[in-house]
Amino acid sequence: MKIVGRIMELADDEAERLLEQVLAEFHGRHQRLLAFFRERAEAVRHHLLTDRPLTEARRLLIGSYFTQEYALESAALFNPSIVWHPCQDGLAAGTRRFILSLRATGEGHVSSVGFRTGTIDARGSITLAPPTGFVTAPRVVADSRYDKQLFLRKLAELGIVDGFVDAVCRGLAEHFTLGELEAAVGQTSRLHRARRKELEPVANAILALARANYEIACDAESDLSERVIFPYSPAETNGIEDARFVRFEEPDGDIHYYATYTAFDGSVTLPQFLTTDDFLHFKVSTLNGPEIANKGLALFPRRINGSYMMLGRQDGENIHLMESDMLHFWHAKRLVLRPTQPWEFVQVGNCGSPLETPEGWLVLTHGVGPMRKYAIGAALLDLDDPARVVGRLREPLLSPDENERAGYVPNVVYSCGAVLHDGLLVIPYSMSDFATSFATVPLADVLAAMRS
Repeated sequence: MKIVGRIMELADDEAERLLEQVLAEFHGRHQRLLAFFRERAEAVRHHLLTDRPLTEARRLLIGSYFTQEYALESAALFNPSIVWHPCQDGLAAGTRRFILSLRATGEGHVSSVGFRTGTIDARGSITLAPPTGFVTAPRVVADSRYDKQLFLRKLAELGIVDGFVDAVCRGLAEHFTLGELEAAVGQTSRLHRARRKELEPVANAILALARANYEIACDAESDLSERVIFPYSPAETNGIEDARFVRFEEPDGDIHYYATYTAFDGSVTLPQFLTTDDFLHFKVSTLNGPEIANKGLALFPRRINGSYMMLGRQDGENIHLMESDMLHFWHAKRLVLRPTQPWEFVQVGNCGSPLETPEGWLVLTHGVGPMRKYAIGAALLDLDDPARVVGRLREPLLSPDENERAGYVPNVVYSCGAVLHDGLLVIPYSMSDFATSFATVPLADVLAAMRS
């Protein structure tokens, strides 16, 4: 309010002069900057003390005071995952287009998810499209709707069961917006004014769950490298980490892109779930159930025997398999892989979603050994019963060489997902939590090494 008041004190000609100065300095550094200033000004409009109409220059100037640049990748660009692009038009025979997601880390060590795109040709040569150098945070969709039954079940999974919850939801339609929920919480709280202090934690928990389930939209005209999934909910205030994207095919042939990632609020990590069909609109959801814990959840790319399957490292040491009939709820796990070789004695985890091969599900793993050195290994799970291990590498598939050992976290190679391309295993991987590279190896060689 003080900042807005100070700007309102300026004479019109001074406001215009200041805006010209801002635009001269920043307009060439961003796309659609004026539209962004207008959005920011609208977001703080309620702090104006009168209804006096604003000039366009003053409106834009107010928006500029509530806008800041953030260098998403100034510290690191690492922990990649890769999926095939939904559009494969205009390519030569044997060439496929991919989308690479990356953990981008900037000032304050806050992480977000950025993107690149590229192609792999018939010879296995990889070409990355150069980024444009522009990026704008996505718009949070204000009118996105919640499914009441799913929302109630998530509240119950969190142990938030109370007559107050029933009273709040009673007045909501089967699909409602965040604004409608906030209004219902406020109205119900007023009706129970005598129990205000007692009910306040419940009301806050209801709204916190809703704000952790949201929808964002990127500009349709933006290049893929200009899109970013930036922390939004309270659970994400210190970053979004290690998204593991998977191209998921439903039994009816529908294709969706899912990702699991880790939300971090500065003290607690929380696995989250991401859904998109076009990499323009993203829906963020909470995952629920007793087995949603720790980092590194990775979804299988299709249902197996009618069920969703997911890998996890709930105990921080071993790889477990989970099975569920609902994407958002996970209640049981089975132990699949334990640290076995010296290079993985500290812990073993997955490096992204399993890849389907004729001989089984290929799971890239990461192992941690002496001096906290990370290496990438591989295991093979039965196609029909992924709890059964049918092959495993004794030696690492990939270890950091001397050029890859120095970085923010030294001695680490790590991936969040790979693809298969005409018999070639393509692994994007990070080098010591700093930068990203690619490795390729014939799938037949990997399978042969596991058999031997």
